[in-house]
Amino acid sequence: MKTLQLDSLQVRIHPTQAEMAADVAREAMQILIDALEHQPTASVIFAAANSQIQALDALVQSGGIDWTRVVMFHMDEYLGIDAQHSASFRRFLREHVEERVKPRAFHYIAGETLQPLDECERYSRLLRAQPIDLCLLGIGENGHLAFNDPPVANFADPHLVKLVKLDDACRQQQVGEGHFPNLAAVPQYAFTLSIPALCAAKRMLCIVPERRKADAVKAALLGPIETACPASFLREQPHCTLFLDAESAGGVSNQ
Repeated sequence: MKTLQLDSLQVRIHPTQAEMAADVAREAMQILIDALEHQPTASVIFAAANSQIQALDALVQSGGIDWTRVVMFHMDEYLGIDAQHSASFRRFLREHVEERVKPRAFHYIAGETLQPLDECERYSRLLRAQPIDLCLLGIGENGHLAFNDPPVANFADPHLVKLVKLDDACRQQQVGEGHFPNLAAVPQYAFTLSIPALCAAKRMLCIVPERRKADAVKAALLGPIETACPASFLREQPHCTLFLDAESAGGVSNQ
């Protein structure tokens, strides 16, 4: 493993995605165990994406966590699709996490709601009531964090949860990952936790493997800190660690 320090952000680069995932799981497990030693419950926010699967698998297979004391959230969901849709983030996290560990609670964003602004407020209330111990997130191909795409990202966002119009580059990524047959099938709007809501977690572990993320990682780590690449804001988060594999680190590994 190679480590870098870029501004306030620690970066760990592993030779393979499997080694990266194992390191993430060890770190996340220890954060949750430590939290549960000092409080009755722990809380975690999950991202739902193909890039997260190996790390999630490693985490749910790790021992030592009393999952019945863990409260879970997720960071985004499409507007207008239900929890059984093949691309639903609720379905992804139910299958990859909830059904496997049986947590105390998993609070989901209701993507099919008829009153989306009310849903934003409902989910915001849940977040205010439960300080977050751990946020497991990724970086999109356009540099987004959750669904905070460049056109809607706000580093000083007053909202915890908001409804946003998705950038075409973000929507195309969902097609490329096989979740939708074409761009027209991808919803144009989605719910997302804001960047301040994500960064309010006590610890953040950002998991970014694969060559297709290399340009976004380079922009985030070596470019200006600006909303043109929302992930660049992670360089101002000393409580965040970025995990890369050799492919995603291709543009920065010589730093």
